Amino acid sequence: MTTLLTRKKTGFSVFAIAAALLVTMVTPIAQANTVYAKPEAPTNVTSYLSARGVMVKWTASVTANPAITHYVVSAGSGSCPIIVPVTNSTRVTMPVVAGQPGGTPVVQAVNAYGFSAVAKSKQSYTAAELATVASASNIKSVQVLQLSDLHGAIEGSPSSSIGAAVLATAFANDRKNAAATVTLSAGDNIGAAPPISTEFEELSTIESMNAMKFDVSTFGNHEHDRNLAHVQKVIGASDFQWVTSNYGDSSLAVLKSGDKAAKSYTIIDRGGVKIGIVGANTDTTIEQVFPGNLDYTDASGIKRTIQIQAGVTGINAAIVAAKQAGADLVVAVIHQGWSENAGGAAVGVLNDMALQIKGAAAIYGGHSHQTFAALVPGKQKIQGTLLGQTRNSGVEYTRSQICVNTDTNKVIGSSIETILKAAVATVAADVDTAALVKKYKDQMTGKLDVKIGSVSGVFPRGGSPAVERSGENPMGIYIADLLRAKYKTDFVLTNGGGIRDTFPAKSYVPVDTKLVRTGTGALDVTLGDALTVYPFGNQVATTVVTGENLWKALENGVSGWPAGGQFPQVSGFKFTFDPTKAVGSRIVSVTKDDGTAIAKDQTVYTLTTLDFIIYGGDGYANVFSPSKAKVFGALLDVFTDALKADLAAGKVTQLPALDGRVKKVG
Repeated sequence: MTTLLTRKKTGFSVFAIAAALLVTMVTPIAQANTVYAKPEAPTNVTSYLSARGVMVKWTASVTANPAITHYVVSAGSGSCPIIVPVTNSTRVTMPVVAGQPGGTPVVQAVNAYGFSAVAKSKQSYTAAELATVASASNIKSVQVLQLSDLHGAIEGSPSSSIGAAVLATAFANDRKNAAATVTLSAGDNIGAAPPISTEFEELSTIESMNAMKFDVSTFGNHEHDRNLAHVQKVIGASDFQWVTSNYGDSSLAVLKSGDKAAKSYTIIDRGGVKIGIVGANTDTTIEQVFPGNLDYTDASGIKRTIQIQAGVTGINAAIVAAKQAGADLVVAVIHQGWSENAGGAAVGVLNDMALQIKGAAAIYGGHSHQTFAALVPGKQKIQGTLLGQTRNSGVEYTRSQICVNTDTNKVIGSSIETILKAAVATVAADVDTAALVKKYKDQMTGKLDVKIGSVSGVFPRGGSPAVERSGENPMGIYIADLLRAKYKTDFVLTNGGGIRDTFPAKSYVPVDTKLVRTGTGALDVTLGDALTVYPFGNQVATTVVTGENLWKALENGVSGWPAGGQFPQVSGFKFTFDPTKAVGSRIVSVTKDDGTAIAKDQTVYTLTTLDFIIYGGDGYANVFSPSKAKVFGALLDVFTDALKADLAAGKVTQLPALDGRVKKVG
């Protein structure tokens, strides 16, 4: 088989989790019976109209651990939320915004782990009733519609993605409720995508985002899956503005196409509010893209590399600049993520950065493919700063309300809802966007709806934490064992983050309805499924590794647990790791399959992996001897050839059982 397009890339990023260690040092060690959780919802919510707005009262939630820090009072889309510190009264008056749609007041408790369920008022109000309440013209409601890590999932799927056509209508409906609405992405719109995006150089996704009327996106690491010329083509095709505040002036200057260019910030004047947006990409992008993808030649002919700054210096500077340029408030979209709630604290690079960002009304993350929402109190922010992110592949989006006094530029309060697929199940698809997606789908069907095999069950992927990024995984086992048998090396190591979907793929929907995709029997798989699971076009390579470097490689592999895409999927050996230990000291043991210990010495072993990993991708730098590497064919070809061979022999490819080759302790 010939690979349709050559795409090189990796899986997920290396997550810095030093914050987890810091939490351990400053937080008392919990006893075994300590239970940490999001708070329970408050009770007895009542409300009435007053001369100043909507008076809302409630009974406080029961004690929570972590402790409740705030209550958020809102009335949904287009309303003016209020954030109430837990030490204050359990009653507050919500201002009414001019033109506010009808709604029901709700109250949520918030702690470090996130928001409680919604507690609704017994009273609801129509738009006409709310219009009788005096409204100050300087009190405005800004609505932010946001998602992250779309990864080209523009086609709706019964089991996962909402799809661009339904999102286009849902966004349009939401915009009717608030004149000052912006639609944002926190990056990874493209790359690691199904064929409907990758087979068209990702431009089908950019066109779909245009149709959905996105206003702004920042860059994620996957925006750099291809070379700079491709990034420039994407910018040129975008009707929305790209922003990144941590690339530096010289690097930012090359991100342009014609009269379109990325900026360190942008300001959108909408509904009487000037909304500033800043953005940032993960600084580990250089470890996650194929070598050379960030390179460019400057005006003097010198080869340079795009520099992506760590930390928040660039973000804070862009916030200041946006406010000086007239922004009433500033929102940040950052391609960094929440990792986990552990020991009473929310842990993740996003959470660390949010504590250091100054002056943002709301901060939206991504990258870790998980749902999270909370408030960041900060030392000076009594009301807290809204923090949120979504899962990947367009399975949900967030809808936030931010209430601002445009005379003082003071944020009065904010709220956030995560809109799941079920909530838009009855929303009609936008006709024009549906036609756009169908145009690209029709071009693929003849090539990709070809059956290449049958499998005994669904090969899993994802979850919280994602199974392929936190332990041994059936697809990881299948591929690793397949490579070891074919190339006859001692060991195999691949990256779990390279597995981008279940198999059969949730985000690939064949047109051929005769294919068996569900049930307890054998399931049909197609070329489209294979391309969706492995979209990067990586090449298989063999090399050598010493025992010492194998240990180093494994330390890198578990350094981002439980979300890093570098997590090792292996064959020919076993390893045990303890994620409670410091990064760099987590590997407990490494043995051959027969239990023979593999020492940290100079004994040389043969190894099969991917060209991307050999050359240092996903943080695997200086361990796999590139000078001794031999690069063979595409991983996708090895995968599909094996499935076809089973099909030709009348065999059903079996879902491998977990066998303990990767073990977590601690």
